[in-house]
Amino acid sequence: VFDHRKPKATDLLSANNNKVSPLLSIHLLLLTKTVSYLPFKMAPRTRSVSPVFDRKEAVVVCTPYSTGCCMALEMQQRGYNLLVCWNKGFSEVMKTHVPDSCSSLKYAAEVDERESLAETAAALQEVADANGWAIVSVVCGGEAGVDLADALSEYMGVLTNGTEIANRRDKKVQQELVRATGLRAVRQSAGRSLEEVQAFLETEQYPLIVKPVDSAGSDGVKLCRTYEEAKDHVLSLLVYEKVNGGVCSEVVCQEFLQGKEYVVDQCSRDGVHKTVMLWVYDKHPANGADFVYYGMIPVDSESPEAKLLIPYARGVLDALGIQNGPSHGEFIMTATGPALVEMNVRAHGKDGYWQSLCRALTGGYNQVDAAVDCYLDPENFMCYPDKPPSPFKAAGRCVDLVSYTSGIVKSCPGYDIIRSLPSFVCLETHIKQGSKISPTIDLATDNGCLVLMNKEQEALDRDVAIIRQLETDRAMFELYDNTVGEQAQEVQEEDAEDKEWEQRRQQLLSKPCSLEFATPNDGAYSNQFVSPGTIME
Repeated sequence: VFDHRKPKATDLLSANNNKVSPLLSIHLLLLTKTVSYLPFKMAPRTRSVSPVFDRKEAVVVCTPYSTGCCMALEMQQRGYNLLVCWNKGFSEVMKTHVPDSCSSLKYAAEVDERESLAETAAALQEVADANGWAIVSVVCGGEAGVDLADALSEYMGVLTNGTEIANRRDKKVQQELVRATGLRAVRQSAGRSLEEVQAFLETEQYPLIVKPVDSAGSDGVKLCRTYEEAKDHVLSLLVYEKVNGGVCSEVVCQEFLQGKEYVVDQCSRDGVHKTVMLWVYDKHPANGADFVYYGMIPVDSESPEAKLLIPYARGVLDALGIQNGPSHGEFIMTATGPALVEMNVRAHGKDGYWQSLCRALTGGYNQVDAAVDCYLDPENFMCYPDKPPSPFKAAGRCVDLVSYTSGIVKSCPGYDIIRSLPSFVCLETHIKQGSKISPTIDLATDNGCLVLMNKEQEALDRDVAIIRQLETDRAMFELYDNTVGEQAQEVQEEDAEDKEWEQRRQQLLSKPCSLEFATPNDGAYSNQFVSPGTIME
């Protein structure tokens, strides 16, 4: 009953010397003997795209990471040449945040943002002209690239949301724009110092939320239960270095919305919004943090919640002037209806690990497909349905892996067990031998994400229970002892440093550069053009 590519649970138990909890051993042994259900097969794509390998067109992708890499890969597979533009101040570490599913992604060129928009556009155009390419689109590759993509696409005259609303990423600005249209918005106060939010902290009902105005993935978000806790978090955020790079310069304090948190993923073209998926977050307190992701569950588009969420979410897009591209909106369903948490003007993140599940649920498409079509194939984009089918064409859910321990990973026996589960579809993780893990408090510290699908809800729930048991039993990983672990961490850091240096060396060798040589006689400078491959000391 298991997929032929997956090891059987009995093999995993013997291979790992039964180093799992007795409950799991019994459960997995029973599964190999009594399971009579099969996971869903992937639904086919709605259409097959044949790449044009001699296409003379290029797409500029602004700061691609996570799901932005998935969008870039889809464009690459359609034959487009990819020009990456990294915005200033973006984390060097985050530049390497490429999902496992995008290992074949290749960029034709990489350009760093220049001092001015005109200089940046000129640098990109120079690369395109040298290769005989026409730049046909500028897209956002991640939260950090939203502002650059808006400005660059407007300047270069391609499909754009423009810069009329220059700071639409700002959570404070979003709420005020929504409030101005008459839609439900939260009470809030924002500032660049404690004094600017002091009055709100002293008068607002607790608990309340304190976060950066442009956070992503729950980075820096905290539920504060007392004035002292809120004050301390405000002060800590104002010197806080964000995951995506840069220092937090402004915080926003908001009322705490009571209710479940939902997600509405959409794609737009010329103001026509298509809802491609709805989710409800599975979030719980863990390891001292209030909002730890345990996964996402798909929401039927004809449910009472969806009938309120979809029109509200589209109203938010209109209020923020978002007419083109993918969007990822988060909302709380309060007793009086949906209320905006934040609207992200880019694709749903989490490395796009949800793509296969969405294709199965919808019968063949997901947000990545729709986003690429909205930029590059408007005719096909208009063929997408207004919202996902009801009922869904499959059953499944997304699961985030949560750590309750810390250390250096020696092996990952829990991953092998997960891959043997009947509902297993795919796993996206950065954890491997030598990785350092810590208790999960946000998306940056989770241990991976996976998709489960099964036609039997009872079987699906059983597999989720096994995964949660692995986590609570600390059986997901085998860890080194402290001494060996420190040595393994040193080796991993050295390997990473060597890899970074080699990548830099290859970048330098891949293009000519201009060097200046001082002449000791008269102090004048001369320029010399150095061809690729030249080694100079």
